[in-house]
Amino acid sequence: MALEVVPDPRDPRGRRYGLSSLLAVGVCAVIAGACTFAAVHDWVRDLDRSRWRALGFSDTVPAATTLWRLLIRVDASVLQQVLTRWLRARSGPLQITSRRWRLVIAIDGKVLRGSRTVDGRQVHLLAAYDTHTGIVLGQVQITAKSNEIPAFTPLLDLIIGQLGSLHGVVIVADAMHAQTAHARAVAQRGGALMVAVKANQPNLYRQLKALPWADVPIGDQQRDRGHGRRETRTVKALTVRTDGGLAFPHAQQAVRITRTRTIKGTTSRETAYYTVSLPAADAHPTDLAAFARNEWLIENSLHHVRDVTFREDAHKARTGSGPAVMATLRNTAIAYHRTAGATNIAAATRTANRRSTQLIDAIT
Repeated sequence: MALEVVPDPRDPRGRRYGLSSLLAVGVCAVIAGACTFAAVHDWVRDLDRSRWRALGFSDTVPAATTLWRLLIRVDASVLQQVLTRWLRARSGPLQITSRRWRLVIAIDGKVLRGSRTVDGRQVHLLAAYDTHTGIVLGQVQITAKSNEIPAFTPLLDLIIGQLGSLHGVVIVADAMHAQTAHARAVAQRGGALMVAVKANQPNLYRQLKALPWADVPIGDQQRDRGHGRRETRTVKALTVRTDGGLAFPHAQQAVRITRTRTIKGTTSRETAYYTVSLPAADAHPTDLAAFARNEWLIENSLHHVRDVTFREDAHKARTGSGPAVMATLRNTAIAYHRTAGATNIAAATRTANRRSTQLIDAIT
Protein backbone atom coordinates (compact mmCIF):
# COMPACT_ATOMS: atom_id res chain seq x y z
CA MET A 1 0.00 0.00 0.00
CA ALA A 2 1.34 3.46 -0.88
CA LEU A 3 0.56 4.72 2.64
CA GLU A 4 3.16 2.40 4.18
CA VAL A 5 5.95 4.86 3.38
CA VAL A 6 4.44 7.64 5.53
CA PRO A 7 6.58 8.08 8.69
CA ASP A 8 4.79 6.84 11.80
CA PRO A 9 4.74 9.56 14.50
CA ARG A 10 3.66 7.13 17.26
CA ASP A 11 5.80 5.61 19.96
CA PRO A 12 6.69 2.03 18.89
CA ARG A 13 5.49 0.72 22.24
CA GLY A 14 1.85 -0.17 22.46
CA ARG A 15 0.94 0.15 18.80
CA ARG A 16 -2.18 -1.91 18.26
CA TYR A 17 -3.14 -0.89 14.73
CA GLY A 18 -0.97 -0.51 11.64
CA LEU A 19 -0.29 2.99 10.37
CA SER A 20 -1.35 2.22 6.80
CA SER A 21 -4.66 0.80 8.03
CA LEU A 22 -5.42 3.90 10.10
CA LEU A 23 -4.49 6.24 7.25
CA ALA A 24 -6.54 4.16 4.79
CA VAL A 25 -9.57 4.70 7.04
CA GLY A 26 -9.05 8.46 6.80
CA VAL A 27 -8.65 8.38 3.02
CA CYS A 28 -11.64 6.11 2.43
CA ALA A 29 -13.92 7.93 4.85
CA VAL A 30 -13.28 11.37 3.35
CA ILE A 31 -13.68 10.02 -0.20
CA ALA A 32 -17.04 8.72 1.03
CA GLY A 33 -17.99 12.18 2.31
CA ALA A 34 -16.76 12.33 5.93
CA CYS A 35 -16.17 15.97 6.91
CA THR A 36 -14.78 15.69 10.46
CA PHE A 37 -12.62 13.42 12.59
CA ALA A 38 -15.77 12.11 14.28
CA ALA A 39 -17.33 11.32 10.91
CA VAL A 40 -14.20 9.40 9.89
CA HIS A 41 -14.58 7.15 12.95
CA ASP A 42 -18.33 6.74 12.38
CA TRP A 43 -17.67 5.58 8.82
CA VAL A 44 -15.31 2.76 9.82
CA ARG A 45 -17.34 1.80 12.88
CA ASP A 46 -20.43 1.21 10.75
CA LEU A 47 -18.70 -1.22 8.36
CA ASP A 48 -19.13 -4.95 8.73
CA ARG A 49 -16.33 -7.26 9.85
CA SER A 50 -15.37 -8.36 6.36
CA ARG A 51 -14.62 -4.75 5.44
CA TRP A 52 -12.72 -4.30 8.69
CA ARG A 53 -10.49 -7.18 7.68
CA ALA A 54 -10.00 -5.69 4.21
CA LEU A 55 -8.68 -2.57 5.91
CA GLY A 56 -6.28 -4.61 8.05
CA PHE A 57 -8.28 -4.84 11.29
CA SER A 58 -9.51 -8.01 13.02
CA ASP A 59 -12.46 -7.99 15.41
CA THR A 60 -12.16 -4.37 16.54
CA VAL A 61 -11.55 -1.01 14.97
CA PRO A 62 -9.71 1.93 16.54
CA ALA A 63 -11.53 4.26 18.88
CA ALA A 64 -12.26 7.80 17.75
CA THR A 65 -9.50 9.16 19.99
CA THR A 66 -6.96 6.74 18.49
CA LEU A 67 -7.70 7.96 14.98
CA TRP A 68 -7.70 11.58 16.09
CA ARG A 69 -4.35 11.32 17.91
CA LEU A 70 -2.72 9.89 14.80
CA LEU A 71 -4.22 12.32 12.30
CA ILE A 72 -3.15 15.39 14.30
CA ARG A 73 0.47 14.17 14.36
CA VAL A 74 1.08 12.89 10.82
CA ASP A 75 3.24 15.12 8.61
CA ALA A 76 0.64 16.66 6.30
CA SER A 77 3.16 17.63 3.61
CA VAL A 78 4.56 14.10 3.38
CA LEU A 79 1.06 12.63 3.35
CA GLN A 80 0.10 14.97 0.49
CA GLN A 81 3.17 13.92 -1.52
CA VAL A 82 2.45 10.21 -1.03
CA LEU A 83 -1.22 10.53 -1.96
CA THR A 84 -0.37 12.72 -4.95
CA ARG A 85 2.00 10.07 -6.33
CA TRP A 86 -0.71 7.45 -5.88
CA LEU A 87 -3.33 9.59 -7.63
CA ARG A 88 -1.01 10.42 -10.52
CA ALA A 89 -0.25 6.73 -11.00
CA ARG A 90 -4.00 6.07 -11.19
CA SER A 91 -4.64 8.86 -13.67
CA GLY A 92 -2.25 7.51 -16.32
CA PRO A 93 0.23 9.36 -18.58
CA LEU A 94 -0.40 12.87 -19.87
CA GLN A 95 -1.58 13.23 -23.45
CA ILE A 96 0.29 15.95 -25.37
CA THR A 97 -2.26 17.38 -27.80
CA SER A 98 -0.18 19.88 -29.79
CA ARG A 99 3.23 21.50 -30.09
CA ARG A 100 2.09 24.46 -28.00
CA TRP A 101 0.47 22.27 -25.33
CA ARG A 102 1.39 23.26 -21.77
CA LEU A 103 0.55 21.71 -18.43
CA VAL A 104 -1.02 24.53 -16.41
CA ILE A 105 -0.43 24.52 -12.65
CA ALA A 106 -2.52 27.02 -10.65
CA ILE A 107 -1.14 28.26 -7.33
CA ASP A 108 -3.41 29.83 -4.75
CA GLY A 109 -3.84 30.02 -0.99
CA LYS A 110 -6.79 29.24 1.25
CA VAL A 111 -7.52 30.12 4.86
CA LEU A 112 -9.25 27.42 6.92
CA ARG A 113 -11.63 29.71 8.76
CA GLY A 114 -12.68 27.31 11.47
CA SER A 115 -9.14 26.26 12.36
CA ARG A 116 -6.57 27.86 14.61
CA THR A 117 -2.88 27.41 15.32
CA VAL A 118 -1.46 27.39 18.86
CA ASP A 119 -1.06 31.19 18.76
CA GLY A 120 -4.71 31.67 17.75
CA ARG A 121 -4.12 32.37 14.05
CA GLN A 122 -6.17 30.76 11.32
CA VAL A 123 -4.42 28.03 9.34
CA HIS A 124 -3.39 29.23 5.88
CA LEU A 125 -2.40 26.75 3.16
CA LEU A 126 -0.82 27.33 -0.25
CA ALA A 127 -1.51 24.68 -2.89
CA ALA A 128 -0.43 23.84 -6.43
CA TYR A 129 -3.28 22.43 -8.53
CA ASP A 130 -2.85 20.46 -11.75
CA THR A 131 -5.66 21.92 -13.86
CA HIS A 132 -5.45 19.00 -16.30
CA THR A 133 -6.14 16.18 -13.83
CA GLY A 134 -7.55 17.98 -10.78
CA ILE A 135 -4.74 16.65 -8.55
CA VAL A 136 -3.02 18.81 -5.93
CA LEU A 137 0.72 18.42 -6.60
CA GLY A 138 1.83 20.02 -3.36
CA GLN A 139 0.56 21.93 -0.36
CA VAL A 140 2.44 23.88 2.29
CA GLN A 141 1.27 25.59 5.45
CA ILE A 142 2.07 29.27 5.80
CA THR A 143 4.16 29.94 8.89
CA ALA A 144 2.96 32.26 11.62
CA LYS A 145 3.40 36.01 11.00
CA SER A 146 4.03 35.40 7.30
CA ASN A 147 2.15 35.23 4.00
CA GLU A 148 2.11 33.20 0.81
CA ILE A 149 5.17 34.81 -0.77
CA PRO A 150 7.93 32.90 1.12
CA ALA A 151 6.08 29.60 0.55
CA PHE A 152 6.09 29.94 -3.25
CA THR A 153 9.58 28.56 -3.92
CA PRO A 154 9.26 25.54 -1.56
CA LEU A 155 5.99 24.76 -3.34
CA LEU A 156 7.78 24.84 -6.71
CA ASP A 157 10.20 22.23 -5.38
CA LEU A 158 7.28 20.01 -4.33
CA ILE A 159 5.89 20.30 -7.86
CA ILE A 160 9.24 19.25 -9.31
CA GLY A 161 9.30 16.34 -6.87
CA GLN A 162 6.11 15.07 -8.51
CA LEU A 163 6.72 16.00 -12.16
CA GLY A 164 10.50 15.70 -12.34
CA SER A 165 10.89 19.17 -13.90
CA LEU A 166 8.94 22.26 -14.92
CA HIS A 167 9.66 21.76 -18.62
CA GLY A 168 6.43 22.34 -20.55
CA VAL A 169 4.72 23.74 -17.44
CA VAL A 170 3.02 27.12 -17.02
CA ILE A 171 2.56 28.36 -13.47
CA VAL A 172 -0.44 30.69 -13.14
CA ALA A 173 -1.00 32.77 -10.01
CA ASP A 174 -2.76 35.86 -8.75
CA ALA A 175 -1.26 39.32 -8.28
CA MET A 176 0.24 38.51 -4.88
CA HIS A 177 2.81 36.38 -6.69
CA ALA A 178 3.85 39.09 -9.17
CA GLN A 179 7.24 39.02 -7.46
CA THR A 180 10.56 39.29 -9.27
CA ALA A 181 12.00 36.49 -7.12
CA HIS A 182 9.13 34.21 -8.15
CA ALA A 183 9.71 34.93 -11.84
CA ARG A 184 13.39 34.09 -11.49
CA ALA A 185 12.67 30.94 -9.47
CA VAL A 186 10.28 29.59 -12.11
CA ALA A 187 12.68 30.43 -14.96
CA GLN A 188 15.65 28.82 -13.18
CA ARG A 189 13.64 25.62 -12.90
CA GLY A 190 12.73 25.62 -16.59
CA GLY A 191 9.09 26.66 -16.33
CA ALA A 192 6.99 29.59 -17.53
CA LEU A 193 5.02 32.02 -15.38
CA MET A 194 1.80 33.87 -16.14
CA VAL A 195 0.86 36.21 -13.34
CA ALA A 196 -1.76 38.90 -12.84
CA VAL A 197 -0.47 42.42 -12.18
CA LYS A 198 -2.22 44.93 -9.94
CA ALA A 199 -1.33 47.93 -7.84
CA ASN A 200 1.03 45.92 -5.61
CA GLN A 201 3.53 46.34 -8.48
CA PRO A 202 2.80 50.02 -9.26
CA ASN A 203 5.56 50.62 -11.82
CA LEU A 204 4.80 47.47 -13.79
CA TYR A 205 1.06 48.10 -13.56
CA ARG A 206 1.46 51.64 -14.91
CA GLN A 207 3.68 50.35 -17.71
CA LEU A 208 1.15 47.70 -18.73
CA LYS A 209 -1.76 50.10 -18.55
CA ALA A 210 0.07 52.69 -20.69
CA LEU A 211 0.81 50.34 -23.59
CA PRO A 212 -0.95 51.25 -26.89
CA TRP A 213 -3.75 48.74 -26.49
CA ALA A 214 -6.06 50.63 -28.83
CA ASP A 215 -3.67 49.81 -31.68
CA VAL A 216 -3.41 46.09 -30.78
CA PRO A 217 -5.81 43.82 -32.68
CA ILE A 218 -8.07 41.46 -30.76
CA GLY A 219 -6.30 38.14 -30.46
CA ASP A 220 -9.13 36.09 -29.02
CA GLN A 221 -12.74 36.73 -28.04
CA GLN A 222 -15.12 34.33 -26.36
CA ARG A 223 -18.78 34.73 -25.41
CA ASP A 224 -20.61 32.74 -22.76
CA ARG A 225 -24.23 32.72 -21.71
CA GLY A 226 -25.78 31.03 -18.70
CA HIS A 227 -27.34 31.49 -15.24
CA GLY A 228 -28.94 34.74 -16.42
CA ARG A 229 -25.57 36.20 -17.38
CA ARG A 230 -23.87 37.11 -20.65
CA GLU A 231 -20.10 37.45 -20.62
CA THR A 232 -17.58 38.42 -23.28
CA ARG A 233 -13.82 37.98 -22.74
CA THR A 234 -11.51 39.84 -25.08
CA VAL A 235 -7.78 39.08 -25.12
CA LYS A 236 -5.06 41.29 -26.51
CA ALA A 237 -1.37 40.35 -26.31
CA LEU A 238 1.66 42.42 -27.12
CA THR A 239 5.36 41.60 -27.35
CA VAL A 240 7.07 44.62 -25.84
CA ARG A 241 10.10 45.75 -27.80
CA THR A 242 11.12 48.84 -25.83
CA ASP A 243 14.75 49.17 -24.75
CA GLY A 244 14.10 47.89 -21.26
CA GLY A 245 11.19 45.62 -22.11
CA LEU A 246 8.73 45.01 -19.30
CA ALA A 247 9.84 45.84 -15.78
CA PHE A 248 9.56 42.21 -14.75
CA PRO A 249 12.14 39.41 -15.14
CA HIS A 250 11.70 37.02 -18.09
CA ALA A 251 8.40 38.61 -19.17
CA GLN A 252 8.01 38.28 -22.94
CA GLN A 253 4.39 39.29 -23.49
CA ALA A 254 2.01 41.78 -21.96
CA VAL A 255 -1.60 40.64 -21.87
CA ARG A 256 -4.84 42.53 -21.38
CA ILE A 257 -8.09 40.66 -20.79
CA THR A 258 -11.34 42.62 -20.74
CA ARG A 259 -14.39 40.92 -19.27
CA THR A 260 -17.79 42.43 -20.04
CA ARG A 261 -20.74 41.00 -18.08
CA THR A 262 -24.43 41.73 -18.45
CA ILE A 263 -26.67 40.56 -15.59
CA LYS A 264 -30.36 41.51 -15.54
CA GLY A 265 -29.74 44.38 -17.95
CA THR A 266 -26.81 45.82 -16.00
CA THR A 267 -23.44 45.75 -17.77
CA SER A 268 -20.08 45.88 -16.01
CA ARG A 269 -16.56 45.80 -17.39
CA GLU A 270 -13.36 44.60 -15.78
CA THR A 271 -9.85 44.85 -17.21
CA ALA A 272 -7.02 42.61 -16.01
CA TYR A 273 -3.36 42.78 -16.94
CA TYR A 274 -0.88 39.91 -17.01
CA THR A 275 2.69 39.16 -17.92
CA VAL A 276 3.76 35.82 -19.34
CA SER A 277 7.27 34.46 -19.85
CA LEU A 278 6.42 32.71 -23.13
CA PRO A 279 6.97 34.27 -26.55
CA ALA A 280 4.08 34.80 -28.95
CA ALA A 281 5.15 31.77 -31.00
CA ASP A 282 4.61 29.50 -27.98
CA ALA A 283 1.55 31.15 -26.46
CA HIS A 284 -1.11 32.49 -28.81
CA PRO A 285 -3.94 34.67 -27.47
CA THR A 286 -6.23 31.63 -27.36
CA ASP A 287 -3.66 29.89 -25.15
CA LEU A 288 -3.35 32.94 -22.92
CA ALA A 289 -7.14 33.07 -22.51
CA ALA A 290 -7.13 29.42 -21.44
CA PHE A 291 -4.24 29.98 -19.01
CA ALA A 292 -6.08 32.89 -17.37
CA ARG A 293 -9.28 30.87 -17.01
CA ASN A 294 -7.34 27.93 -15.56
CA GLU A 295 -6.14 30.20 -12.77
CA TRP A 296 -9.70 30.17 -11.45
CA LEU A 297 -9.98 26.38 -11.46
CA ILE A 298 -8.15 26.00 -8.16
CA GLU A 299 -10.73 28.29 -6.56
CA ASN A 300 -13.83 26.91 -8.29
CA SER A 301 -12.96 23.22 -8.59
CA LEU A 302 -10.96 22.72 -5.38
CA HIS A 303 -11.35 25.35 -2.68
CA HIS A 304 -15.06 25.96 -3.33
CA VAL A 305 -15.76 22.21 -3.27
CA ARG A 306 -13.86 21.80 -0.01
CA ASP A 307 -16.05 24.51 1.51
CA VAL A 308 -19.43 23.52 0.08
CA THR A 309 -19.25 19.72 -0.16
CA PHE A 310 -16.90 19.01 2.76
CA ARG A 311 -17.85 22.05 4.91
CA GLU A 312 -14.19 22.79 5.54
CA ASP A 313 -14.60 26.27 7.00
CA ALA A 314 -17.07 24.94 9.58
CA HIS A 315 -14.64 22.26 10.81
CA LYS A 316 -12.98 23.46 14.01
CA ALA A 317 -9.81 21.36 13.77
CA ARG A 318 -7.28 23.18 15.94
CA THR A 319 -4.67 20.69 17.14
CA GLY A 320 -1.30 19.85 15.64
CA SER A 321 -1.28 19.04 11.94
CA GLY A 322 -4.97 18.10 12.04
CA PRO A 323 -6.28 21.01 9.90
CA ALA A 324 -3.66 20.47 7.17
CA VAL A 325 -4.13 16.68 7.24
CA MET A 326 -7.89 16.99 6.78
CA ALA A 327 -7.34 19.47 3.94
CA THR A 328 -4.98 16.92 2.35
CA LEU A 329 -7.59 14.18 2.63
CA ARG A 330 -10.19 16.47 1.06
CA ASN A 331 -7.79 17.28 -1.79
CA THR A 332 -7.33 13.54 -2.29
CA ALA A 333 -11.06 12.83 -2.25
CA ILE A 334 -11.81 15.50 -4.86
CA ALA A 335 -8.98 14.36 -7.14
CA TYR A 336 -9.97 10.70 -6.72
CA HIS A 337 -13.46 11.44 -7.97
CA ARG A 338 -12.31 13.79 -10.74
CA THR A 339 -9.82 11.25 -12.14
CA ALA A 340 -12.68 8.74 -12.13
CA GLY A 341 -14.70 11.09 -14.35
CA ALA A 342 -17.02 12.61 -11.74
CA THR A 343 -18.25 16.16 -12.28
CA ASN A 344 -20.53 16.36 -9.22
CA ILE A 345 -18.28 15.65 -6.23
CA ALA A 346 -21.13 15.60 -3.70
CA ALA A 347 -22.95 12.90 -5.69
CA ALA A 348 -19.69 10.98 -6.13
CA THR A 349 -19.08 10.88 -2.37
CA ARG A 350 -22.56 9.48 -1.80
CA THR A 351 -21.94 6.78 -4.40
CA ALA A 352 -18.59 5.90 -2.80
CA ASN A 353 -20.27 5.62 0.59
CA ARG A 354 -22.81 3.14 -0.78
CA ARG A 355 -20.05 1.11 -2.46
CA SER A 356 -17.59 0.83 0.38
CA THR A 357 -16.23 -2.57 -0.74
CA GLN A 358 -15.08 -1.20 -4.11
CA LEU A 359 -13.68 1.89 -2.40
CA ILE A 360 -11.65 -0.11 0.11
CA ASP A 361 -10.32 -2.36 -2.66
CA ALA A 362 -9.20 0.68 -4.64
CA ILE A 363 -7.39 2.23 -1.67
CA THR A 364 -5.78 -0.90 -0.27
